[in-house]
Formats: sequence, C-alpha cells, structure tokens
Amino acid sequence: MEDNQNTKPKPLKRIPNIPKKPQKGGKFNIFWVYAAIIVGLLVVQYLFTSDNSQEVSYTTFEKDMLLAGDVEKITSYKSDDIARADVYIKKDKADQPKYDKYRSKNSFNASKTGPLVYFSANSLDDITKKLQDSQTLAQIPTDKQISAVPVSKSNALSAILINFILPLVLIVGLWIFMMRRMGGGAGGGGGQIFNIGKSKATLFDKESQVSITFNDVAGLEEAKQEVMEIVDFLKNPKKYTNLGGKIPKGALLVGSPGTGKTLLAKAVAGEAQVPFFSLSGSDFVEMFVGVGASRVRDLFKQAKDKAPCIIFIDEIDAIGRA
Repeated sequence: MEDNQNTKPKPLKRIPNIPKKPQKGGKFNIFWVYAAIIVGLLVVQYLFTSDNSQEVSYTTFEKDMLLAGDVEKITSYKSDDIARADVYIKKDKADQPKYDKYRSKNSFNASKTGPLVYFSANSLDDITKKLQDSQTLAQIPTDKQISAVPVSKSNALSAILINFILPLVLIVGLWIFMMRRMGGGAGGGGGQIFNIGKSKATLFDKESQVSITFNDVAGLEEAKQEVMEIVDFLKNPKKYTNLGGKIPKGALLVGSPGTGKTLLAKAVAGEAQVPFFSLSGSDFVEMFVGVGASRVRDLFKQAKDKAPCIIFIDEIDAIGRA
C-alpha cells in the first residue's frame, strides 16, 4: 500500500463532527407519466372506437344499405325496452359520399370499425323478420342473406376488456419492467433510465449499520498501521487542524485481487464512523460521452453533503485502460 498525497492540498474549511444529512426534496414520481399515458390511450381509444352511430329509419336502411349490398354485418340487442340493430358497413363501401352525412366529425376512424347507423324495432324477433322479408322480396339467395346476430351488453363489455383493457395492462406492465431493467443501479423505483448521469456509488453510513473494523481484517498489520493516521484525523480533526495539519487527499491501495483492499477501506470508514461511498471504476466508463464525467460530479456532490466521508473506488485502473 502507498500513500499518495497532494503536494499542495487545499485546507479544509469545515469538518463537522456529525455527518450532515442531505436535504430531502421533492422526488419526481415516474408513475405519473404512466398514468398520463394510460389516460391518453383511453382518450384515443374512445375517439376512434366510441359509438357515434346515428339512427335511421328501417326504410332508409333497406333502400340505401341492405339492398345495395353495403352491409357487412348487423348486431341486435335490447336497449331500454326496445330492440336496437347496429349496422356495420363494409370498409370498401364506407367512403361513399352517401354515408358522409352519417359519419360523425369527432369519430375519426370509428365509422369504419364500429357501427355507422342503427335502427330500432319492437323486439329482436321483429328485426329478424323485417330483414328476412326484405331480402326474400328482393330475391336474394338464402345463403347470401344478412341476418342480425343477437348480442348482450355484458358481452360487449367483455369484448372491451379482452380486446383493449387487458392488452393495455400487459403493455404498460412490460414497459415498467423494461424501464427498471434498463435503469440498472442508477436511482430507485421506475425512474432509473432518467438518472443515467447519477452516481452509482453505494453509501454505507450509520443507517446502514456498517460495523467493520480493523479487527475484522486478518493480517495487513503494516497497511493498517499506515492508515491509522487517516482514521485518527477523521475521529479527532481539531487536534490536527489546530497544529496546521491537513488530511491526506487519498490513499492508493495496490495489491492482487482478494488481498483485502476493499475490506481494509471499509474498516477505515468503520473505525472512523464516517459515511463510506463504494463503487467500481468501470462505472465511470460509458459508451455515451459525458456520462462518466457527470457521475463523477454527482459522486463528489453527494460526498460534500456527507463530509467528512470516505470515497472508495475499486479497480480504478479501469479508467486508465479505457
């Protein structure tokens, strides 16, 4: 182990005895974004598929649509003690000028996917009878006749749930999962992807109950003796500052993997009872320009808020190799 000291270190202006707690500010909640997206999709779904069909008389329906061969299908159901038949027009026929007056200006593409018009009758059997009589009178073959398919409102709600709500929930859930996976260790919750420039350092302080001391480090007696000066300075800063002493700016721990460098650094923080930031040098190496520098600035900003503290950068040679 070697002590690497700055030849012209800046004097410490203030070293509090108790680590300063960071101020808690308002935290942006990413789930508000999810809620806004869901509401937006619901609005779009309503505008594109909402029921904007207009009521027409059976005579108009029979003359302009049924006998003209423009009807794709008809669904019938009971609504307020009357029978209602929704008429779906074929997509290649819906653009004809005669249907412009039935198309709502606010329905966007709903007229091509939902019912364009509807007509009412006394009962479902009455609807079936009218359709059969009209097509039989027009000598339309039985196998080519359009018949009304009875549906219920509960079935319509089930179709909305299966065709829209369930896929939307799956898409949002998949998106949340991907956001958290892409964020890695940068930040918490679902906002990691927005914290790409934040430091990935792990903080060990009194709340983390870090209790590693030199007694937990086997051997390395000479190394422990050399770092005792740093520990004593962090414990009793006034004793050194009154004499004009200045704390070393850093220490370089050199050794093969598994020799206890990380444990020794944690022991220094545990003995001094100060916050300890631990991270890897590879966290500063990113494919995006400026991300590594941003993480360095954020790391030292957090360290200043927790001063006095120790920053431990493992495998710092990864920065030089990059």
